[in-house]
Amino acid sequence: MTETQVIEIGRQAIQVALMVALPLLAVSLVTGLTISLFQVATSLQDVTLTFVPKIVMVGLALLLSANWILRLLVEFTRSILNGVPGMFQ
Repeated sequence: MTETQVIEIGRQAIQVALMVALPLLAVSLVTGLTISLFQVATSLQDVTLTFVPKIVMVGLALLLSANWILRLLVEFTRSILNGVPGMFQ
């Protein structure tokens, strides 16, 4: 296994990790900003107000994107496992 192969696998792993995390982080960010704007507009400064909507929205995003995330992870795993025999020659 050459250094180039190791770097390529690492790059692909980081890319897959970012693609898996992006939908959930984006939903959490948008939900947090929306709740913060609501708190500023109503002067309601309860710290725990952001947790429940974020948990619900991230759970919903996970439910909706689970199929895509699973396909992405399975495809990455297959590509790694299919390349194993050629790595040690």
